[in-house]
Amino acid sequence: MKRSALVGAAFLLVTAFVPFAFGATADESTEPAGSSQSPLQRSIEAGKLPALRWPNFSDYRDSVRAFYASHKGHLVWLSGNTPTPAAAAITKEFEGADAKGLRPKDYDGSRWEKRIARLQQTSPTPSETDRANFDLALTVSLMRYLSALHNGRANPNPAPFAFDVGDKRDNLSQLIGDEFVDAKPDAIPGLVAQLEPPIALYQQLEKSLPTYEALAAKDPGGTLPRPEKTVGPGDPYPGLQRLVDLLKITGDLPSDTSVPTTYQGPVIDGVKHFQLNHGLESDGRLGRSTVAAMNVPLSWRVEQIRLTLERWRWFSYDFTQTPIMVNLPEFELRTLGNDNANQLEMRVVVGGSAGHQTPLFTAKLRFLIFRPFWNVPMSIQLKELVPKVRQDADYLADNDFQVVTHSGQVVSSDGTVNDDTLDELASGHLELRQTPGPDNSLGLVKFVFPNPYDIYMHDTPSVKLFAKVRRDYSHGCIRLQDPIALALWVLRNNSPGWDRDRIVAAMNASSNNVRVGLAKPIPVMIAYFTAVAQPDGSVHFFGDIYDEDHELERQLDAGYPYH
Repeated sequence: MKRSALVGAAFLLVTAFVPFAFGATADESTEPAGSSQSPLQRSIEAGKLPALRWPNFSDYRDSVRAFYASHKGHLVWLSGNTPTPAAAAITKEFEGADAKGLRPKDYDGSRWEKRIARLQQTSPTPSETDRANFDLALTVSLMRYLSALHNGRANPNPAPFAFDVGDKRDNLSQLIGDEFVDAKPDAIPGLVAQLEPPIALYQQLEKSLPTYEALAAKDPGGTLPRPEKTVGPGDPYPGLQRLVDLLKITGDLPSDTSVPTTYQGPVIDGVKHFQLNHGLESDGRLGRSTVAAMNVPLSWRVEQIRLTLERWRWFSYDFTQTPIMVNLPEFELRTLGNDNANQLEMRVVVGGSAGHQTPLFTAKLRFLIFRPFWNVPMSIQLKELVPKVRQDADYLADNDFQVVTHSGQVVSSDGTVNDDTLDELASGHLELRQTPGPDNSLGLVKFVFPNPYDIYMHDTPSVKLFAKVRRDYSHGCIRLQDPIALALWVLRNNSPGWDRDRIVAAMNASSNNVRVGLAKPIPVMIAYFTAVAQPDGSVHFFGDIYDEDHELERQLDAGYPYH
């Protein structure tokens, strides 16, 4: 089942239930005889406000109820018929939501000016229902807006809303009451920004969004012809005009570059730069994959940035240790600390797109195993290894496999099997494991962060795969280009005495399955970002290898409440 199916419901913002009792107000004199509820209370209990673009706010009803109960049922955002200074500033945030990768229309961005004008008209005088609708619409929109920036809109792992202000953590209704209701207008943007991920890669990507929106607006569109064979230096190509125009727009070619008669010169250099920025082999040749990437509309590159910002918000950032992040579409591992001396980045191989996708999750790296056994997953044993043994009786012995019971008792230490043992393997009553050593599928070190998917990071003897641009070849686990460097980084402040020489010695020792625990577990983030900001302000884009971007886009298009 695709992971996107897990993203089927937006999270519920959890607040303690507070009995909802309104205090009497002068405006309630307009209520019909016998009515026991104000217009505000009726709308809250209904969980629906037709005036909103997305009327159903039942997923926020408890938070809204608690918010107004804490204000004794009074309207919060109006002084008479005029929005408070804080309310006016908040509506400006809604109007500018696109700068944060959100959609202003989801927060009624274009409607607030008319609503304010309608409240301030003298004839007919705004009713209490008009005023209540304005106040409630602003509260619901603000809750949605802050939640979208802090937790994301389609978070597959919903959590209670939490906001760190000094030494206190508040839920959503308390946060708005404590920090926003009486805030000075010029303080609102800063309060909003504090809710966003405190990660430089996120912040740089958000800053890049206006630039790429401007590039998309500048592009007149057009499609490069798909070449029958790869175009190299000196070859003719009928799409040179569009190619040069596109590379100028994306900044891969100087603006004064002329269109050559054949594919040559600066245009080749521009193509190499484009390839580098789009996760392609930077060989300067126009092959099918390069032309396909160039034919992706720039408007979709903007959408990739927005979708990546959304996914950044799904993570919790209350880290006490610098996290390790693996970005699946980029096939890259990096650490997210601010200490450049301890930064680490390397290539990885991840799960294949056809049935072996690496799942998205967070966990904590708790221990390393030098010279590990590979306990073969039952699916691989049944689907891949047993058929190989049926074809080649020496396969297990030639590849250092043992046959063991479910409890780990060795049945065949050298991989020799008879027909009965093979039948037991085929039925799953016995298991296979590969003995430690340089030819072991896990290499010489394994990094364990317990999780429901039995995913881990490890060394590999298949080093040739790291030279490939697209590296989704594993059964789900993550193979590391430089496991020694990661072990050194992990152990540097965690287990004294583990320098490079000791790590290499442990990987090549005669003893097997040497476990090294971490005194301070390290967060691991398995992420899916198809747009990654660079220090120079540019963005590198990567293929949607698991078709997750299109799934997420469809869900976000459905709007609130995302379930």
